[in-house]
Amino acid sequence: MVVSAFLAIYLDDAVYSVASLASTLVLVAILYSLNDAVFAAVFQLGISAGALAVLFLSGETLSEKISQRKPLRKAFVATTVAILLSIPSIFFSVGNPSTTVSSEVSFPEALWNLRAVDIVLQGLVIMTVALGIAIVLHAK
Repeated sequence: MVVSAFLAIYLDDAVYSVASLASTLVLVAILYSLNDAVFAAVFQLGISAGALAVLFLSGETLSEKISQRKPLRKAFVATTVAILLSIPSIFFSVGNPSTTVSSEVSFPEALWNLRAVDIVLQGLVIMTVALGIAIVLHAK
């Protein structure tokens, strides 16, 4: 997940960046489902599908075509840095949140039920992006 998120920022071509962002969002949904928050995972996939459709369309329409290619060495360095950033998450583990925190609310329930503000803000961001793209496309 760290590698694909890093590549989403690093890549110059908008379509490749959006594809990398897509893999990051799918991995986040898988992470939700592994923590027994299936509804949050399904919602994440639904929001991701809408956002990615808008981003693919705007990336293809509005981005300039890159005439020169990046040297292979720079791509190798970027991938190596991304892998090095993900090493701590591979070797060091974090305890299960339900066992380390004494609470009446289970982790999947908190992940889904206590995210109301986050869900509203995600929808607001997607609506703002879609509105901005519509304005830019209408101006063209």
